[in-house]
Amino acid sequence: MSAVVKHEQAPAPVPAVSESAAIIQVIERAAMNPNVDIDKMERLLQMQERIMERQAKASYMAALAEMQPDLPSVPERGQGHGNIKYALWEDINDLIKPVLGKHGFSLSFRTGQADGKIIVTGVLSHRDGHSEETTMHLPTDTSGSKNAVQAVGSSTSYGKRYVAQALLNLTSRGEDDNGVASGGKVITAEQRQELQNLIEAAGGDVATFCEWAKIESLAALPASLFAKAKQALEAKARQKGAAK
Repeated sequence: MSAVVKHEQAPAPVPAVSESAAIIQVIERAAMNPNVDIDKMERLLQMQERIMERQAKASYMAALAEMQPDLPSVPERGQGHGNIKYALWEDINDLIKPVLGKHGFSLSFRTGQADGKIIVTGVLSHRDGHSEETTMHLPTDTSGSKNAVQAVGSSTSYGKRYVAQALLNLTSRGEDDNGVASGGKVITAEQRQELQNLIEAAGGDVATFCEWAKIESLAALPASLFAKAKQALEAKARQKGAAK
């Protein structure tokens, strides 16, 4: 007698329910229950908002990491004091727009004035809802023969250039060449970020620091001056902390 072997079919896998979808289901059931009080509904809605914010931020960070290899190195066609070259905002904008759109990002700005300074805030937003921003406070650029309107426009363009570079970690061609031409290397990207953090901790701004250091941009600071600049900024930050 031949044995009959029965093959039991494995149960179909149950699709995973996302954390957000699970909360929505709970909210829907609670909304249909007349005995659920308002406070409980509000707590559920707040929980849903936190979950959505967390998911949006995770999506933002993943897309930003994926976008980094596609971001261009910007040519330095501008020329400032001491013949120091820098990337023009027009060039940066033209080169990054297609890349931002491809990865679901948009870059916008808020500008204003306070205490005699031009304030430029850059906002990098992702299509899933999360955004990050950074702000610069700049003195009005009165160099050359600029009138009042041109001075504000120059500072605003400067601010857009540097907040965009900070948000996207952009590089420009020629930064290392500038350091060699001046007789030495310039600071690294990590050192530049460290100084920017110290400037913010000291309550200053990058433009004023660059004016003090007699450089066109933070990236142009000679490596030989890094320790001195760091020491000065740390001292100013301590003074600010002691004054509180």
